[in-house]
Amino acid sequence: MYYAFIFIAIGAVVIYGVVVMMEVPGLAKERLGELEPLPGNLNEWVIDRDSDESKAALARGLQRETRIWQDPSRGFLGKERLRAQVRYRNLKTDEIDESEPDRPYRRRRIKS
Repeated sequence: MYYAFIFIAIGAVVIYGVVVMMEVPGLAKERLGELEPLPGNLNEWVIDRDSDESKAALARGLQRETRIWQDPSRGFLGKERLRAQVRYRNLKTDEIDESEPDRPYRRRRIKS
């Protein structure tokens, strides 16, 4: 019985902390740091020419394209998630031959 009370008390403190961090302006930025800015080419496909994967794809006759995509349908508490996407376009037919699975893209926090 005593453990149940402790469990409920800890849960209430955690919920209170989350609500306070979300509702008090500037508190989360002060305590956790500010997220780095979004990429300038958000949701736009960019040709990758520098990575080792793109050089290997070019040898197979494919062009590697990447983008950082903001997924509006997912997210915790209404925040949109960023995903890194990669696709390979055939240089002869200009069609997409293959794509890699989406990967989560995490922005780093900048502490001031």
